Amino acid sequence: MKKKILLIAGGYSNERDISLKTAKSVYIELRKNKKFNLKITEPDGDFIKKLRLFKPDLVMNLLHGRYGEDGYIQSILESEKVKYTHSGVMSSSIAIDKELSKKLYIKNKILTPKYIKFKFKLNVIKKDILKKVKKKLDFPLVIKPINEGSSVNVYICNKSNFIKNLYKLKNYGEVLIEEFIPGREIQVAILGKKKLGAIELKPKRKFYDYEAKYNPEAKTEHIIPVKMSKTNYNKVTSIALKAHNILKCRGITRSDFRFYKNKFYLLETNTQPGMTSLSLVPEIANYKGINFIQLIEKIIDDASINK
Repeated sequence: MKKKILLIAGGYSNERDISLKTAKSVYIELRKNKKFNLKITEPDGDFIKKLRLFKPDLVMNLLHGRYGEDGYIQSILESEKVKYTHSGVMSSSIAIDKELSKKLYIKNKILTPKYIKFKFKLNVIKKDILKKVKKKLDFPLVIKPINEGSSVNVYICNKSNFIKNLYKLKNYGEVLIEEFIPGREIQVAILGKKKLGAIELKPKRKFYDYEAKYNPEAKTEHIIPVKMSKTNYNKVTSIALKAHNILKCRGITRSDFRFYKNKFYLLETNTQPGMTSLSLVPEIANYKGINFIQLIEKIIDDASINK
């Protein structure tokens, strides 16, 4: 009997389009294998009804961002007792929360950029904001939503454009203001409990933002193998594995680093990395001799509940 796999994609986050591209890539590969009965669905108001009607053996969670990567959909699947891929409720909700995950990194002696959490309040004076920022950080700095992925609404700011960019994020209610770390962009993938590998990125844009990640015309340079000493390579992959374990992640994760003055700064750990033609995890896996379908099947094999 064919294994029934429900692919959930799309959703309500700013990363909806990327999720749909991921689902299309995965579906095309899985369709080649005749042992799977596949269906793609959106997590809309009828999701539970559709889930019960299809009765999948497992759900492949291909959502990105809020509602898909933050523990929300995971809690529904746990309550329905349906096996699903990637990390569980708690791991997902902590990893996507940039403040909570940073606190865990710091507690476990993982270097991460210094930060402050800023809450938008009525009648906040520009001078007071700058004073607060100047006390702990310095320009340039980074402002970002606390719980978005794919570098959505992330700004690198100097003193002159900081307030303007800050108020672009007012609808979030609160944001993270973070020390800007220059240097090399290194991304590390973990599969299960093992180091999968690393890749270096050289964006033509200001940094590895949404466009650099998903638009081929951005022409981001992907460098694999990463040109660094074996000691440093082992160090960065070990930090990524440590973060994966601290967050109690499952399946696959990708951790984003900056390498500056011989130090690795962990920016965040992604529990639902992209699986499109431009995505980094399939590229790292392929370099390690794991092709796309093998990678997908490894993720499927890890599907479970009670995570």
